[in-house]
Amino acid sequence: MRALVIDAARARPQVRDVPEPTPPEGGVVVRVRATGLCRSDWHAWAGHDDDVTFPHVPGHELAGEVVAVGGGVTRWQVGDRVTVPFVAGCGTCAWCLGGDAQVCPDQEQPGFTYWGSFAEFVAVHAADVNVLRIPDSVEFATAASLGCRFATAYRALVGRARVSAGEWVTVVGAGGVGLSAVMIARALGARVIAVDRNRGALSAADALGAEHTVPADGRDVATQVADLTGGGSHVAVDAVGSEQTCADALLSLRRRGRLAQVGLLPPVDGHPRVPMSRVIAWELDVLGSHGMAAADYPGMMALIERGDLRPERLVERTIGLADAGELLPVFDQAPVAGVTIIDPTR
Repeated sequence: MRALVIDAARARPQVRDVPEPTPPEGGVVVRVRATGLCRSDWHAWAGHDDDVTFPHVPGHELAGEVVAVGGGVTRWQVGDRVTVPFVAGCGTCAWCLGGDAQVCPDQEQPGFTYWGSFAEFVAVHAADVNVLRIPDSVEFATAASLGCRFATAYRALVGRARVSAGEWVTVVGAGGVGLSAVMIARALGARVIAVDRNRGALSAADALGAEHTVPADGRDVATQVADLTGGGSHVAVDAVGSEQTCADALLSLRRRGRLAQVGLLPPVDGHPRVPMSRVIAWELDVLGSHGMAAADYPGMMALIERGDLRPERLVERTIGLADAGELLPVFDQAPVAGVTIIDPTR
C-alpha cells in the first residue's frame, strides 16, 4: 500500500510502498477513505511523543470501510462504514469498563503507538469497543474530522469544563480544534471569544458564531478579554499548546474559572512554564482533555444528524499524500483556518 513514511524525527516525509497491515486479534483493518492532518501529527513528526518509533506512518483521524476482520470481533463485518476515536482503549480495564477509554493505561493510538492512517489501510485494535458506525448521512471527510479535534473539543467543553448557556468561553487558537470549540460552545448557548494570530482564522471563527475576535498580535490578550467580558471568561480553551497560548488562556479567566487544556505543550527547559500563582490565588480549575471515548460519541452524533452541529463546515481542503508530506513539517506555522483532509488514494 502507499503510505507517508517518516524515517526519523524531523526527517522529510516520503510517500512509498509498505506492507499492508493485518487485523490484530479483536481488531479490524480499515480502508482509509479520509484522514485529517492535525497539529498532533506535527508533534509526532517533531519527536515530541515518546510513543513514536521511527520509521513511522502518522495519522490518527480516520474514516473508511472495514476490509478485514480479526478473530473475536462480533460487531463488525467487511464493508461497514466506520470511524474511530484516536485513543483505542483495551476494552477490559477499569477505565474502559467505566466509559473512560480515553485514559486507558493500555491504549493504542494509530499514528503514535503504531503506524497510522496516512496510508491506504490502517489497523484498529479492540474493534468492538472502539469502532463506530458512520451514519449514512455523514460523509467520510466529515467523520474523519471528528476523530481528534472535534471530539476532543466536544468533550473538553461538555464533559470536562461543563459549559453552561450564557457563560463566556475564550478559545485561544482558531485552527481545527479551536474552530470546533467555537462551533460547539455556540451550540451550547455560550458567548464565545476567539483568539488567533491569523486574520483568516479569526474570520472563520466569526462566521461560526464567535461574538468577538481578538488578534494575538502582541497586545495583552487577557486584558482585552477582561474588558469584553466584564472581568474574564468563565471557561478558556488552549487549542494550540504553547507557553504563550496556555498563559493567555489561563490569564483570560475570571476568578474560579476553568481552563480546558487541549493543545499539547512541547517541553521547554524540561517542562512548560505556566502561571500557577494565578491558578492558586484565583482558585482556577485546570482540566486536561484527551480525546473522547467511543461510548460518548452517540450524543455528539445525534447533534450532528439533527444539524445542530455541522462539522463539515470546518473542512477547508482535501489533499493527497505527497501534499501532506510537504505540509506536515511546517504545519505548526501554516496559516490554515479549519481542517485539512487527506485522501490517501491521491
